[in-house]
Amino acid sequence: MTSPRRALIVIDVQQDYFGGPLEIQYPPHTDSLPRIAQAVDAATAAGLPVAVVQHAMGEGAPVFDPTRPGFALHPEVESRRTPAWESVVKEHGSVFAGTDVLAWLRQHDVDTITLIGYMTNNCVLASSVEAEGLGIAVEVLADATGAVHLANDAGSADAETVHRTLMTLLHSNWAAVADTSTWSAAVQAGRALPQGDLGSSAGAGAQRAARVA
Repeated sequence: MTSPRRALIVIDVQQDYFGGPLEIQYPPHTDSLPRIAQAVDAATAAGLPVAVVQHAMGEGAPVFDPTRPGFALHPEVESRRTPAWESVVKEHGSVFAGTDVLAWLRQHDVDTITLIGYMTNNCVLASSVEAEGLGIAVEVLADATGAVHLANDAGSADAETVHRTLMTLLHSNWAAVADTSTWSAAVQAGRALPQGDLGSSAGAGAQRAARVA
């Protein structure tokens, strides 16, 4: 297996996710933020290209208003930013939509992106799915991402259920899911992360359901 040509994409680690209605609940940001910092440090040490993304909803918006403090990156990320980083502002869930991220990846001959940041249930999911059609492999660090509680007319789910379910879903088809320490070791060794597939995931799921029944 050839060594992946990785880039780290740090998604929306902005102050609006550390308080208020969008505060990250699982893993709690007190746990995920140190893992985000760990991943950034590992990428920097390995010389990986890094892109930092911020979501904008426009002036006067209740969150992600570029003129308000909540738009800013958390200091743990901002303090690590270097002039070499690609800085991206997006208005959609996927990091690719309406941005030059794909061109930047092509410029650096990247074939694999590692996603960290927020939220699992929005931008991480959307970016992972869109990457497939672009021919880019995806890695997601489960302990360096996070979800919120959700409730609407279709139902409800607590943040832990949302996050764990989406990690399982992503690993079944869209991404290789791992923790930050496992990924950091893979980066140092120049090897790819193992990824599940839909067939084996469905088979294992059916077997588990039969045991529980």
